[in-house]
Amino acid sequence: MKNLIKTTILILIFALISFNAKAEQPISADLQNRLEQAVKMNLTECQGIRDIPGAAAGVWIPGRGTWAKAFGKADLAKTRDMHLDDKFRIGSNTKTFVVTVLLQLVDEGKLSLDDTLTKFNLGFDIPDGDKITLRQLCNMTSGIPEFSQNNDLCEEFYVKNPLKKWLPRDVVNAALIFPPTFKPGGGWYYSNTGYILLGMVIEKVSGDTIGDQIRKRIIEPIGLTNTSFPENTPDMPSPYAHGYELDDNKKWKDVTIYSPSLLWSAGCMISNMQDMKRWVKAYVTGTTNSEASQKERLTWVDTPKGKDLKFGLGIGNTNGWLGYTGGTRGYNTAAYYLPQKDATVIVFVNSTDYEENGVSLANKIVRDITKILFPNKLAWEEAPK
Repeated sequence: MKNLIKTTILILIFALISFNAKAEQPISADLQNRLEQAVKMNLTECQGIRDIPGAAAGVWIPGRGTWAKAFGKADLAKTRDMHLDDKFRIGSNTKTFVVTVLLQLVDEGKLSLDDTLTKFNLGFDIPDGDKITLRQLCNMTSGIPEFSQNNDLCEEFYVKNPLKKWLPRDVVNAALIFPPTFKPGGGWYYSNTGYILLGMVIEKVSGDTIGDQIRKRIIEPIGLTNTSFPENTPDMPSPYAHGYELDDNKKWKDVTIYSPSLLWSAGCMISNMQDMKRWVKAYVTGTTNSEASQKERLTWVDTPKGKDLKFGLGIGNTNGWLGYTGGTRGYNTAAYYLPQKDATVIVFVNSTDYEENGVSLANKIVRDITKILFPNKLAWEEAPK
C-alpha cells in the first residue's frame, strides 16, 4: 500500500513537472513569426504615425507554450534597444492595485462598497456626494467629472511645469468646476478623478499613504520587485524604457520625466512585463482578496464601447479577456488574462498619440495577437462597419 501511494505521488509530481515544462516551452516557430510580424507592422505604421519607438510583448499559454520579445528602441537618443526587463509607466493599470487594496479593506470590515463619499468627510462639496458610492467610483458610474477636461491643469502639466508637485485635493478641485456628467448610477463615464477620491478614502480609512498600502498589501507579499508607486520622484528606476510623444513637427520628443503626483492613485505606477504577467493573473483569479469581494469585482456594467468592453471594479472585460489598459505620457500598456485558457497577454509600448475607434495601440497589438492565437476569442474585436 505504501509503495502504491509513493508511486502515485511520483506520477503526480512528474505529470506536474511535465505540464509546467510544456507550458514554458516556446510556441511553434510559425506562430512566433506571425506574432513578430504583427507587432512590427504596428510599430512601422499605425494610424498614420510611422516608426513608433518600441514595444515589449509576451504570451503565456499553458499547453501551447510561451513567447516574449522586445522590439525597437528603449532610448532613441542613445539608440539603446528595448529589453524585456525594461520598466514602463503603466498608467491606469495602477487602478487594479487601488481597487485590490479597497477590496481588502472591505474584507476586513473597514468600509463597504455601498458607503457614500460623504461618510469619509474628504472636504469637498461634491454634488450628490451623499449618493455616490465607492462601488460607483470603481466601476465609473458615479458621474464625477474628469480632471483632464480642465484646460488650465493640462497646460500646466503638459507645457508649463511638468515637474510640478500636485496635491490630490488640487486635482479633484480642478475637476469639480465642471458639472456632473450624470446622476450617480445614471450612465458610464471614465473618470480618473474618481480614483483620486478612492486613494484619498483609502488613506483616511487606513491611516497610511496609498503608496505604502499598495506596497505592504500587494507588492511585497506577491514579490513584484520591479513594481513601484512613485508619489514624489519623477525619476524612473533602471532599467527603463524612455517614453515618447510627437511634437509639433511630428518628431519624437522624450517625455519620460514628469511629476507622477498629478495621476497619483489614478495612474502613477511603474512596472515591467514579468511583474505585470504575475499581477494580472493574481487579481483576475481573486488570489488577492476574498471570494465575496472578488464576485463584486467581476460584476459587469455596460459601457459605450459595447461588446468590446464591459467594466467591473477596476477591471475590463473584452470578450472574456479580463484586465486593464494604461495610457499616460509616453507610455501605453495592456495586460489581459483569459481564465478559460489560463492565457496571459502583455503588451507595452513606449509612446502614445494614437487611438483608432477608441482602441489604443497596445490594445490593437493585443487584438492582433489574439487574432492569431485565439481567432474565436478575439480581444478588442473590431466593430462592424
